[in-house]
Amino acid sequence: MKPIALNRGTLSMLGRSAEIPRFAPARVAASIAHFGLGGFHRAHMARYTHELMERDPAALDWGILGCLLMPGDRRMGESLAPQDNLYTLIEREGSDERVRIIASLVGLVDATATSGPILERLDDPAFRIVSLTVTEHGYCLSPATKRLDPGHPLVRADLETPEMPRSAIGVIVEMLRRRKLAGKAPPTLMTCDNIQHNGEVLRATVCALAALRDDALAGWIEREVSFPSTMVDRITPVTSQADIDVLAARHGIVDRWPVVSESFSQWVIEDRFPQGRPAWEKVGAQFVTDVTPYELMKLRLLNASHLAVAGLGQLAGYVTIDETLADSRIRVVMTALMERETGPTLPAIPGVDLTAYKAHLIARFANPAIRDTVQRVNTDAPINYLLDPIRDRLRKGGDVTFLALALAAWLRRVRGSDERGNPLTVAHPRAELLREKAIEGGADPRPLLSIESLFGDLRGNAVLVGATQRWLISLYDQGIEATLDKAAAVTRTGR
Repeated sequence: MKPIALNRGTLSMLGRSAEIPRFAPARVAASIAHFGLGGFHRAHMARYTHELMERDPAALDWGILGCLLMPGDRRMGESLAPQDNLYTLIEREGSDERVRIIASLVGLVDATATSGPILERLDDPAFRIVSLTVTEHGYCLSPATKRLDPGHPLVRADLETPEMPRSAIGVIVEMLRRRKLAGKAPPTLMTCDNIQHNGEVLRATVCALAALRDDALAGWIEREVSFPSTMVDRITPVTSQADIDVLAARHGIVDRWPVVSESFSQWVIEDRFPQGRPAWEKVGAQFVTDVTPYELMKLRLLNASHLAVAGLGQLAGYVTIDETLADSRIRVVMTALMERETGPTLPAIPGVDLTAYKAHLIARFANPAIRDTVQRVNTDAPINYLLDPIRDRLRKGGDVTFLALALAAWLRRVRGSDERGNPLTVAHPRAELLREKAIEGGADPRPLLSIESLFGDLRGNAVLVGATQRWLISLYDQGIEATLDKAAAVTRTGR
């Protein structure tokens, strides 16, 4: 049978092996505007919203408007617009596969040429939540201070033409200025990015940019705008052409940009929404007064482990996270990292069995149905996932053996080639400087660690420098295989 192109007119023809919405997409109205319409948002927040709409007709008023701001967002618009903003979510766990058509996305506003169209839409007080998944890079932060970088090119551009900003933060500040001027209530600003204390980071960043324009505006934002923090968790690899082809062959659906994810999903949200919110708790989200312990758990156990595994795996020549975890040496290193170093930095987490959580993480990483790539993790994960727990351990005099191994793998990888001479793609804003310093230092980590904007005060810590150098010497002189053998031996002997 010939595959069918996805759109509202063909929905009734797609229900043989895919779940179609149990509500009419045309009835959905937008109250949420979202920046960063990538795979994670569409597998996570948009999926929760869709499920709520299927349970509660009142939720149909909480549809999502996708805001396309960066030039790279154009392809998303070109893919979703012909599909009436519908897309397919494919959830995989081992041999199990669930296929659903998601319809919580109401529309798209293309502001890739100018932010005017987004600002006009956000003047409407019907938008009561503005949410973001723009990664840490989208906040225009200094890597060292984690505060707004006034010298960032987008920040400079936003200050030159403040009423037509280019960054997501700039658009938010201008939107709030216009709301204040019109006497309209501001929306709740909710970040779903993997940044510790993400709501507070967003608040500080928005207020800092506002203060560069108008102190009174910054003060109004401080008083009137809510910035709840969140913890989000769902492994969502980059969609491949193979995923698109399998969807068409197996399920008869032609979707220009489906989303693939694992079955597991978690969302913890601080319940601070003055203008109202969807009842996401009805579909599994957890509302709390303080998200900090849950957020820290995920950053320290999942994100730090992900980056450690991806760095070692790429140096070893592995392509995906699951095949990397099939290497017993890397698996035991990940276990030791969580048990001995990152886990001990955590407080008690209400309602969470940390032993079970860590075991489940290993199973999730090893899920062969996801095919998440080491390159995707290495591209998306900031080095602070390792540096933050390193700082905690050093402050308390704790061991950093396996954190130093993960850092050494990162320092070796940013050279841009592995020990066999194969090129490695380093997708980092300072990739050229990283490569230059990696070549300069070789097995000596100090030239790289001297980049203050990335490593700050850590560059002079003798304990970290010594531990990292021992692993880096092993990687350069003996190679990744011997280094993994040595690391696995250290998990057994402790030295």
